[in-house]
Amino acid sequence: MIRVVLADDQDLVRAGIRMILESEADITVVGEAANGKEAVRVADLEQPDVVLLDVQMPVMDGLEATSLIVERCPDSRVVILTTFERDDYIFTALRAGAAGFMLKNAPPESLIDGVRVVAAGEALLAPSVTRRIIEEFSSHVPVTRSPDLERLTDRELEVLELVGRGMSNPEIAEALVVGEATVKTHVSAILAKLGLRDRVQAVVFAYESGLIRPGV
Repeated sequence: MIRVVLADDQDLVRAGIRMILESEADITVVGEAANGKEAVRVADLEQPDVVLLDVQMPVMDGLEATSLIVERCPDSRVVILTTFERDDYIFTALRAGAAGFMLKNAPPESLIDGVRVVAAGEALLAPSVTRRIIEEFSSHVPVTRSPDLERLTDRELEVLELVGRGMSNPEIAEALVVGEATVKTHVSAILAKLGLRDRVQAVVFAYESGLIRPGV
């Protein structure tokens, strides 16, 4: 059972999302909150699999709440609920440890699938968001490569570079002529060795470490 905490300051939005999620046998909403501070308290109490957070809430916004939930609930995955794919929200939330974004006006099936994807440990980013992450971090690449890259094998470096370029596991498998299961194994090893939470942080790291350089 996937346990979800839902935070949004609009009662009708929460009620609608709860109804959609609880129509599925494998998902249950274990707590709700109308502001960021309450979201942190409920998440801390319930330790859910997934926290759906609105960005703009009273008392404490979703971005600040993300940082606190990631810190206090290491096994919970935070997804930002938003009306627009605003860059300032995206980069602040990803640096804070969010696992992805979901648009409030997405179809019900997308909301359900998104919760399952995140609960399974994957990142939830639209291709347009991934491209913007790449563009953002391309302008801040360090001159020298991070020594942290030395923890990885040559094959893991190849996989990380392709992850950083926004490729999916099937695309990486095709590019390297290996099985998709092998790619998943490499991605898991990369995250473990570098202490990264998920694929989103791997994309960020690929640029911040100097592994990928703009235009190359």
